[in-house]
Amino acid sequence: MSGDLTPLASAAFWTHALAAVGFAVLLLWRLRAGVTRRDQFLLLAAYAITAAWAWLVAIEGPTAPLPVLAETVRNLLWVVILYNLSGAASAKGEAAARGLRLVFGAEALVIGLELILGLFALTAAMTPELTRAFDETSRLLRVVMAAGALIIIHNVYAQAAPSSRGSIKLAMFALAATWGYDLNLYTLAYLGAPLADGLVVWRGLVIAATVPLFALSRDRDSGWRIRLSHAATFQSLSLLAICAYFIMMAFLATALRGSGWDWSRGLSVIGIAIMTLGAVVLLPSSRARAWTKVKLAKHFFEHRYDYRAEWLRFTGTIGRSGGSAAPLGERVIEAFADILDVPGGLLLVADESGAIDPAAAWHWTGTALATGEPRPAADFWRIVETEGRILDLDSARRQHGSAKDQLPIPDWMLADEAAWVGVPLIHHDRLVGLVLLAAPDYRRALDWEDFDLLRTAGRQAASSLAEAHGQEALANAQRFEEFNRRFAFILHDVKNLVSQLSLLSRNAERHADNPEFRADMVATLKGSVGKMNDLLARLSPQAGQRSERAEPTPLRDLLSAAVAAKRRDHDVRLLGDTSLWALVDPLGLEQAVGHLLQNAIDASPDGAAVVVRVSHDDSSVQVEIIDAGCGMDAEFVRHRLFQPFASTKQGGFGVGAFEARSLVNAMGGRLVVSSTPGKGSSFVIHLTAATAAEPLQRKIA
Repeated sequence: MSGDLTPLASAAFWTHALAAVGFAVLLLWRLRAGVTRRDQFLLLAAYAITAAWAWLVAIEGPTAPLPVLAETVRNLLWVVILYNLSGAASAKGEAAARGLRLVFGAEALVIGLELILGLFALTAAMTPELTRAFDETSRLLRVVMAAGALIIIHNVYAQAAPSSRGSIKLAMFALAATWGYDLNLYTLAYLGAPLADGLVVWRGLVIAATVPLFALSRDRDSGWRIRLSHAATFQSLSLLAICAYFIMMAFLATALRGSGWDWSRGLSVIGIAIMTLGAVVLLPSSRARAWTKVKLAKHFFEHRYDYRAEWLRFTGTIGRSGGSAAPLGERVIEAFADILDVPGGLLLVADESGAIDPAAAWHWTGTALATGEPRPAADFWRIVETEGRILDLDSARRQHGSAKDQLPIPDWMLADEAAWVGVPLIHHDRLVGLVLLAAPDYRRALDWEDFDLLRTAGRQAASSLAEAHGQEALANAQRFEEFNRRFAFILHDVKNLVSQLSLLSRNAERHADNPEFRADMVATLKGSVGKMNDLLARLSPQAGQRSERAEPTPLRDLLSAAVAAKRRDHDVRLLGDTSLWALVDPLGLEQAVGHLLQNAIDASPDGAAVVVRVSHDDSSVQVEIIDAGCGMDAEFVRHRLFQPFASTKQGGFGVGAFEARSLVNAMGGRLVVSSTPGKGSSFVIHLTAATAAEPLQRKIA
């Protein structure tokens, strides 16, 4: 270089020379390892042409025809390497590769135009006006090329398997830096911005900085492939279509500049006509839209469905919750309708007799089915349950296949032309339902991919329905269990009332003439009737949710009444300070003490008194029921005493102690038991001490 170079020209020389030396060294270093594969040869060729281009820019300048042509060849080699990495070159038989090859084809078209312009500029005599037009067109092509290359890099890296990204990460970053810098450079140059000259100077430094990135990147594993999704391909095609539109308009603007023809008006008319035609054809016609979607999926993708997106949408629809969520049956239909893009459907179930009834409907467009109509189809239901076959009703109507392959599909189902596909919902080899989907506007033929996806989704939906049915059955069982529990308590109380009335009837034969006995008998009968009415009220469905008032209550009257009811049969003594107050539910405590007293009386020998003793400490009141009966061992107390239907008495129900503890726990107390075989038992009810203060509201089960 001569010494009269400007500082910018000198900087441009040295930065590009540095880049040329860097890639030349990288080339020699890679050559030492040998070249055994086609992709290695392409990589070395890209290193060589990049070094040559950088050196040509250093000695001739960036706008000379030869460096411009070398840059185009450099870009072509790197795009070929990306094409080889993507796997599209070897996926000739796969439909998914068609869209990918189209992306690379559009990029190759742009590079091809660059090559034509570069060769023409290198060989032909150029006038100043023609040179200016070629420069503008070349800059525009390079803008589009850089943008397309960045799109390809994004897709190649994003669609790589996670385990393969590490080997290409640095190389992808180096290429993205190269073409990202070029995109900004040529955009500013096309717009005539002064900053473009400075970017040209330091471009060589950016290219030189990519050398270590290429050196540190590992060779690609020979089995590495790219899996391109539907969304990625559509994104690439859309962005390239935008770039193509941009280059076409800019190219026409450049070519027609100064021609005198009002090209903008003409192109506007043509564009509006094309858009109007497309709107007239596609927008009003759902059939045309469906046809377009089917053709795109058929010709651009290996698979019809984006399985990840479909599965997320399917599970999201079925699992939708909240007050605004539709019932599960409707959500199941909607989830299948979204997969096949159909307007609606029915959920059919079979009753005990084998007749089919609609369980749910979602935007069903076919014949309405009334619940309860006789639609016997037991054989059809059993065969579908056994085979799990997707019902292609259009194929069945055309009688495809041999007679032995035909399912006995009910005539009413075939007669409804709106019915298109039937999806069995099978859970643990049991058919829990059949989703009947309405036909779309464009009735395409179903294939294996539709059948596989619908069959798999059917199993998932069947699990959700089976779980919902199980939860409903469990809730019903819990309601019956609660009813049975209350009934067992009531039956125990009825037994006590029967015993009391039996004793009353026996005494009436001897003391019927005694006025005091008659008055006591009437009072006893009124009390028994009141207790029976209370027992019937406890059987109502609302009994388990009733609100009772646990309030400060004096214990004297309550305990005296419970003791007096038992003194007719046995000696029961009330001892201690009965003037104490406790926080209790009066009716519940009276019932609990009555149960414990009855158990103590039954366990005590004749003549042995049962004692009810009341005591207290700082914060609690204790009501202790003591008997001198046979007692219980520790194993019985620990494992059987408070279990329902466990009793040591002949003919006993085994629910007295269980109900007593439930009542005490419900009012916030505790029931403690101590017993010694042969000596007797002690049941202590611990209650919260209280005074005549404000009542406390509690829920009593």
